[in-house]
Amino acid sequence: MRAALSRQDLHPFSGLDVAWLVEERAHSRRDHPFIVWEPFVGAGCTITYGAFHQRIRRIAGGLVRRGVAPGDRVLIHLENCPEALLAWYACAWIGAVAVTTNARASDDELSYYADHCGAVGGITQPKFAERVAASCRGLGWLAVTADDGGEPAARAPDAASRFDALDGEPPPRRAPDPLHPCSVQYTSGTTSRPKAVLWTHANALWGARVNAAHEDLRADDVHLAYLPLFHTNAQAYSVLACLWVGATCVIQPRFSASRFWPVSLAHRCTWTSLIPFCVKALLPLDVPPAHHYRWWGSAVSAPPTDAHFNVRTMGWWGMTETITHGIVGSHCLPNVPLSIGRPAPEYEIAIVESAGAPVREARHVEPGGSGHLFIRGVRGLSLFKEYLGNERATREAFDADGWFRTGDRVNLLDDGSIQFGDRDKDMLKVGGENVAASEVERVILAVAGVHECAVVAKKHAMLDEVPVAFVLPAADAPPDLARRVAAACAAQLADFKQPAEVRLVDSLPRSTLEKIAKAELRRRLQEDAGAG
Repeated sequence: MRAALSRQDLHPFSGLDVAWLVEERAHSRRDHPFIVWEPFVGAGCTITYGAFHQRIRRIAGGLVRRGVAPGDRVLIHLENCPEALLAWYACAWIGAVAVTTNARASDDELSYYADHCGAVGGITQPKFAERVAASCRGLGWLAVTADDGGEPAARAPDAASRFDALDGEPPPRRAPDPLHPCSVQYTSGTTSRPKAVLWTHANALWGARVNAAHEDLRADDVHLAYLPLFHTNAQAYSVLACLWVGATCVIQPRFSASRFWPVSLAHRCTWTSLIPFCVKALLPLDVPPAHHYRWWGSAVSAPPTDAHFNVRTMGWWGMTETITHGIVGSHCLPNVPLSIGRPAPEYEIAIVESAGAPVREARHVEPGGSGHLFIRGVRGLSLFKEYLGNERATREAFDADGWFRTGDRVNLLDDGSIQFGDRDKDMLKVGGENVAASEVERVILAVAGVHECAVVAKKHAMLDEVPVAFVLPAADAPPDLARRVAAACAAQLADFKQPAEVRLVDSLPRSTLEKIAKAELRRRLQEDAGAG
């Protein structure tokens, strides 16, 4: 496998880190709005580049007072709010590692995240505080924000545990180390537990610079972000890209169709990133004739909705592991409708017929065909550094020549552009969230009375897909097994991972090697939908 970036290698961010970028923007764009917070309830706020710089330095000082040292991991369990960004960048300032977790995670998942990464402390909001404290017993401290993502807290945190108490004399700037660990995101994979994707400071800077270039982002742009800040899309495609060029990012707690156009018009938004759920929710609404959007980013280029919204859509494809788009549309040339674009110039892309063989030995797909998607870059720079605490998963993710196995299938169109096909990793896409079927199956198989199970995706009009569980009961299964399965999933999984249906079956279809034939289960769901 191609070696990861070393400290002897020259690269675009040699001698730089995230703190350098924040400091640079504080000097060059001091009074320009960086973050505009648009809550659903109460007053919003605007944080200029200069104020953001000052605030993260004070929070960094508060982290140091709590004993946080370079390399320590800090759990950030927050819905979208200014504190989510302030905490992330304060960690970067002192060399701590920000571990962002899904705000919809279950108690079991929270416990796993905190234990797996070895978090020394945590930052959350009032409605999660008791759950985080109970589930993450290894945390040395917990800081709690004053409200719940823009809504008044039912119970305010005590003075000692308030996020505002993370305040101290700004620590001196660390010597920049672009290969120092910066952040961790947990991403669903083919294993029963999510993998921890580790980014370096060079990864974050790469995301900032390359995302901004791909999006043709400018200093006078205003980027609307409502997708979760604990995911790569909002964190890198939106916030880091804005930081690189000195633009403004308007943050909302989450997507709201009714608020989309009023907020967009009020702030003269020019850019946003969409998922299919958002597009479907906006279609019934009147489109203002004089909005300011010039681009939307999505998983497809130029969909049929472009004429409806009077906005050009740029197709792209990327993963947490790639930090930015490995495949992207053009902002200055026509894009093939419904494609994800062409290989980005910063990466190598291969589409091959076999996912198991090394890329150099596999047969590459010809135009008009489909195959498995591989991507090659530099680990620690254009690709993630590693799966934290999982050397085997890191090793198995790459072939001998450094090609990363994405687990996705794509179609190579006749003109050389690429169209997304499906996931050969057994993944579901639920309202923009990745869900590994094996995560759900792990919970179901632990329920007394379950002999076997399989979780597959069912098409959904708004969420794209939802999980459906096919359960083969054991001989001594209780009569209310379906209810028990649903209850176990509700207790241990985030709501979007919970099966929309639990179907008890007399048998499960088999393929070669007696594996469950999930394709047959998906076909059954499609037939049921057609019959309905």
